[in-house]
Amino acid sequence: MTFSVCPGPVIPVGSCVKAASSFVHGGHQYACWQAGEGPDLLLIHGFPTSSWDWAALWGPLSWHFRLHAMDMLGFGLSDKPRGHRYLIADQAEAYAALLRARGVNEVHLLVHDYGCTVGQELLARAAEGSLEGITIKSIVFLNGGLFPHAHRPRPIQKLMAGPLGPLIARFMSRRSFGKSFSAIFGPNTQPTDEELDAYWSLICTEDGVKVIPALLDYMAQRRANEARWTDPIKTPAVPMRLINGLEDPVSGRHLLEEFARLIPDADVVPLEGVGHYPQVEAPREVFREVMDFHRTL
Repeated sequence: MTFSVCPGPVIPVGSCVKAASSFVHGGHQYACWQAGEGPDLLLIHGFPTSSWDWAALWGPLSWHFRLHAMDMLGFGLSDKPRGHRYLIADQAEAYAALLRARGVNEVHLLVHDYGCTVGQELLARAAEGSLEGITIKSIVFLNGGLFPHAHRPRPIQKLMAGPLGPLIARFMSRRSFGKSFSAIFGPNTQPTDEELDAYWSLICTEDGVKVIPALLDYMAQRRANEARWTDPIKTPAVPMRLINGLEDPVSGRHLLEEFARLIPDADVVPLEGVGHYPQVEAPREVFREVMDFHRTL
């Protein structure tokens, strides 16, 4: 099933829910979507949101690609098991399983935030020859913690990743979420109350707030796997581009500068006035830059 929108207004979350199909992997149920025809493009969302992040790009991209999206375990409409250790490696394997189930042999990646790390794990698997029949053709990164030393997590993330995380999660509310979430957007690209309601509703599905502390283990995993996940982008085997919202306090201007410093002839696209969610805050610009990148391949 599919849904379609144009850059600009975000589609109602209810339309996304109705369009979801189910994929079972490792005993868990995942919500996923597919649309369009052409080269295969996998879209990987970030933390703490879901594939709904791609709503403003879904329609236009589907005119040029066969799109694949899936809410990761612990996110959005997918299962959110309690007491589970959420490993980036497992999230990457679930995406690989989805692609294999759909008969995908070659795929391009468009990744954001937490999804950047999943993309890096997929690149690492490709480099070591363990993707089992799947070839990654290119990758476009949006704001994400590509280098652990350049990642600046918010204070609430640090607290929730610690021993007090489960207690803090119990007291999270729509109001506190809206305040902290809006702080990572650009000053003139703030989410509306309706959008915040939708984000919050997806986080709360299946009591998902309670798994946020477990999901935040990704920060420790980034540090533990730094070489594995940064080597494939320091010496890239496939074309890659970074599209970066500079006003992002987590992975903004400082991340773009570090990316350019560490990678010779880096392909970087700065977006002035845009924060942590470029695909939401500036979908037309992101669509243009993604298409420009693919025209050069």
